[in-house]
Amino acid sequence: MAIARRPLLTAIAAGTLLCALWFVPSANATGDAAGDAPSRSAGASTEDEAAGPALVETGTGVDTTAYLIGGTAFLGIGAGFVTYSTRRTTALSSIAGRA
Repeated sequence: MAIARRPLLTAIAAGTLLCALWFVPSANATGDAAGDAPSRSAGASTEDEAAGPALVETGTGVDTTAYLIGGTAFLGIGAGFVTYSTRRTTALSSIAGRA
């Protein structure tokens, strides 16, 4: 039984990259050092303090439109690569007479 090495190596590389990206720290607005006191505006209430520090006080929710568009684009590109690879493999195997 022959093992196709290139797809196996590609899958290992992709899995390794995803595992490495799992440990990339996320951005959060907490002050861990003892001297870091969160700055607050004159109109800040105790309700705001109970929710924790925020990155930006804009009065609106988080706009995730760019992330949705980017994620959809990358998903489409990935699906295109898979389709291209599948069709190319099928075409190469039919040329070699292994259909």
